[in-house]
Amino acid sequence: MDGDERDETREAFQELVNMTPAELEKWLDSDESRDAGHHKDGGESVGHASGRRIVEIQRKKKGDLSDDDYEHMRKVVGYVRRHLAQRPSGDVEDTRWRYSLMNWGHDPLANHG
Repeated sequence: MDGDERDETREAFQELVNMTPAELEKWLDSDESRDAGHHKDGGESVGHASGRRIVEIQRKKKGDLSDDDYEHMRKVVGYVRRHLAQRPSGDVEDTRWRYSLMNWGHDPLANHG
């Protein structure tokens, strides 16, 4: 991934991940967060593990981001974009759809600046 790709990935990640590290950590501690998403072998869901990784990435300085961090950021961007395109009709406040997105750092109901 070259410098331009890294910049594009980071910008898309920052645009789509609209929860702060503190908000995301608080959410990841909730039962709703742990219950949402696809669980492998009864363990932690893929999204929940991703959320913990997102918090780590958000707390790093740009210069400290690794290739793996950029790959995860790209994965997050792809997931959030695909998931947003599948928005169910009606009120989504208490839906698995929203909770799954929040595990990936995006709250579709947030009104962040």
